[in-house]
Amino acid sequence: MNIEDKITEQPSHYDHLEDMEVGELLRAMNQEDMLVAEAVERALPQVEALVKAIEPRMKRGGRVFYVGAGTSGRLGVLDASELPPTFGVQPDWVIGVIAGGDVALKRAVEHAEDDAEQGWKDLEHYLPTADDCVIGIAASGTTPYVIGAIEHARKLGLLTGCMTSNPHTPLAAAAEYSIETIVGPEFVTGSSRMKSGTAQKMVLNMISTALMIRMGRVKGNRMVKMQLTNEKLIDRGTRMIQESLGISYDEARQRLLEAGSVDKVVESATV
Repeated sequence: MNIEDKITEQPSHYDHLEDMEVGELLRAMNQEDMLVAEAVERALPQVEALVKAIEPRMKRGGRVFYVGAGTSGRLGVLDASELPPTFGVQPDWVIGVIAGGDVALKRAVEHAEDDAEQGWKDLEHYLPTADDCVIGIAASGTTPYVIGAIEHARKLGLLTGCMTSNPHTPLAAAAEYSIETIVGPEFVTGSSRMKSGTAQKMVLNMISTALMIRMGRVKGNRMVKMQLTNEKLIDRGTRMIQESLGISYDEARQRLLEAGSVDKVVESATV
């Protein structure tokens, strides 16, 4: 795929950015960001198909791996790391893998994304099985680290999906399920940490949240299995119990701290 074919590398619709006033810059970026939700909306059928394919595998004990480099890799690690405290799941349900390892979360690792073999090598550390799913994330759709991981995973029978901001990419061709959020040229030419990254964050939220709901980690609209890792979450859980059972705040808090989760308190009260 030639660079001139990549929408993510096409020139910005704006020029002479250095001459713009701050307000003008912000309004222009905001206008571009409005296009992201529209791009994600167009991709919803693709997102739905992937989530539906993952669900039965996850219910059999399968895991989800996000694989990416740079911004894409960091967003995958971010989404995966937020699920245990939010939904009370084990940290190995959804795992983020980034080219260059944990060091790359804070600073770029030179040429880490160019190794087509390393992506699968990094996944092998987790002993992947046929019930697992690997989702490759790359705005360009051409990152060797990600493509290699998807190709290896698919050959071995794992479910494979991907997320790109360009149409008809090598990554999409390698995966069974492709999600294409075509957000257009970036405000700063080629800076896919902007609209492309925002689209990736939105879709990752959708995939993981939908799966957690389908896996029974939400009751009504509440995070009833969240980890009680700080006072804010303890207070939130206490108020959930107070509302559900019609008891005092102090009693609800005591029961929550004893049981460890909202759903355990409510279930024990209704037995």
